[in-house]
Amino acid sequence: MTPQPRQSQNQLLLVEDDQRLAHQVADFLEGAGWQVTHAPNATQAEVELNPRRGAGPDFDAVVLDLMLPDGDGLDICRRLRAHSDLPVLMLTARGDPFDRILGLEIGADDYLPKPFEPRELLARLRAITRRRAGSLSAHDPEASRPLCFGRLEIDPAARQARVDGEDRQMTAYQFDLLQVFARHPGRVLTREFLLNAVKGESLEAFDRSIDVHISRIRAAIEDDPRHPRRILTLRGAGYVFAKSQDGT
Repeated sequence: MTPQPRQSQNQLLLVEDDQRLAHQVADFLEGAGWQVTHAPNATQAEVELNPRRGAGPDFDAVVLDLMLPDGDGLDICRRLRAHSDLPVLMLTARGDPFDRILGLEIGADDYLPKPFEPRELLARLRAITRRRAGSLSAHDPEASRPLCFGRLEIDPAARQARVDGEDRQMTAYQFDLLQVFARHPGRVLTREFLLNAVKGESLEAFDRSIDVHISRIRAAIEDDPRHPRRILTLRGAGYVFAKSQDGT
């Protein structure tokens, strides 16, 4: 069975043993466009984060409680960092600055003490996911390698898009936007995600300027921009960059 594209780019693993808090956070974040998977303990968190589990969502971030009934959030973060650069935001009721420093040193991206405002949690999640949205780590050689989708080639090093070897002209902003699509093939990307990924700041999801840029990208890379096969529109959801293009 062919897997279906994800319906949101915002997939979160929430590791929190306080059921009431977990439900409150999940409700708030889901209202802001995230899909939340809740792990109430370290054991379940390890299952969800196991790269060999072969099922389940491809998480975009983890909110990780430091104190769990059957383990330590620091240990989970340390093991995760052995195989993944997944953004991690740590939560804790501890007030010792040493815990914050230790968490950041072993790889956490941010740290939020309890109690906290859900809006601050959301803002911090957006910030840590923006840092890697649309691109690979700067030190990763994959970041400069051409991306090929049928007859379309995207060359990050030359900052050039080509169809059948012919350069297609677009602005720097549009090329960055095309790279975001190419780094997330087959995934539904909302306007908010695209705006945050390219501009690096939180903007209104209803900013329709993104549609104009996408229209111009289509004019550059599609054979028939009115019937696109590369950048597809999902009404009410966002856009999808097709994994398979030109029948190849």
